[in-house]
Amino acid sequence: MLLTIAAWPFGLAAEPAVSGVRAGEHLSMTRFVLDLSEKIEFQVFTLANPYRVVIDFPEMDWRLRPDALGAGKGLIKGFRFGLFTSGTSRVVLDVGKPVAVRKAFLLSPIGQHGYRFVLDLEAVSKEAFKKSQGKAVRPKPESAALPVASLPKNGEKPLIVLDPGHGGVDPGAHSRAGLLEKKVTLDVAKKLKKKLEATGQYRVQLTRNRDIFIPLRQRVSISRQAGAALFISLHADSHGNPKTRGASVYTLSEKASDKEAAALAAKENKVDIIAGIDFTDTDPVLTDILIDIAQRDSLNSSLNFANLVVKEMGKVTRLVRNTRRSAGFAVLKAPDVPSILVEMGYLSNAREAKLLRDNSHRNQLAGALVKAVDRFFDGRKL
Repeated sequence: MLLTIAAWPFGLAAEPAVSGVRAGEHLSMTRFVLDLSEKIEFQVFTLANPYRVVIDFPEMDWRLRPDALGAGKGLIKGFRFGLFTSGTSRVVLDVGKPVAVRKAFLLSPIGQHGYRFVLDLEAVSKEAFKKSQGKAVRPKPESAALPVASLPKNGEKPLIVLDPGHGGVDPGAHSRAGLLEKKVTLDVAKKLKKKLEATGQYRVQLTRNRDIFIPLRQRVSISRQAGAALFISLHADSHGNPKTRGASVYTLSEKASDKEAAALAAKENKVDIIAGIDFTDTDPVLTDILIDIAQRDSLNSSLNFANLVVKEMGKVTRLVRNTRRSAGFAVLKAPDVPSILVEMGYLSNAREAKLLRDNSHRNQLAGALVKAVDRFFDGRKL
């Protein structure tokens, strides 16, 4: 199968650079991503005996180690790259079985990400593979389907968007003594903003800075339009068992890590309905794209940051068992923005509610998150 973008052959402009490579699995598909310095042309085709996927680019500066992809992932068993002919660089993916190229596209710069080449592969039968050979297919311009935030200017500090959960007509959880989740999350967010800005390393924006209702999808939109490099949603949970206590950290997944995670996500995702939001005009295609990209392209960064948060928060507060969890939170579906949701504790537990009311404890939680943010961005500089 042949997929072609723009004109061919390539021009003789200065060489674009490839700075990173990764692959990941999502349901039946394997996604392959290259980090690029600029917009490029490409073409993709498949070969049999043995089964391979070939991607041709203009001549490029490969700033990768030969083993950069490791032992492979999903359908991809091997990865090779280099100069094929004068003016053309080639990538060869060893797949070991018949595959179809479901998508091949470029993502434009957003947040801390530059251009990315993205390829989705899916296993097919030998018969389906043979039928697809020789047929030219134009990939969908997925990046054009979304409004894309601009890449920060050179030297500009990364932007962190903090999302205090709930607000206004949606109070969230509450303690027996009347402590409201919406007030706890806003106060911790303001403390965290102040501490992050004090480092001199970051710009910080809140999705809300007062007691007002903000729809979940608007929170996502705020993050994307601002060009966020990181999104942190702050919450404080409740539980039917008053003895349950401890903090937890969530990343996005349509398949919840456990029943409790699924129930929490379902509850949180209903807050727009509670506030009387009309979804009649919501674009289901756009929603699907948001979910798809968020889950597959920024998941690794989200997981990495979540693990750092767990480690730092464990130094200042009690954690639940299986601290790092995943579920389909609507507020985490910002494409290409590493996103996590932090449950700082249970307001339904008397001891934890007392802690969450305490100004010193709130400062400790904010301090732990600052340390995790620092470690996250230090790691991205390597």
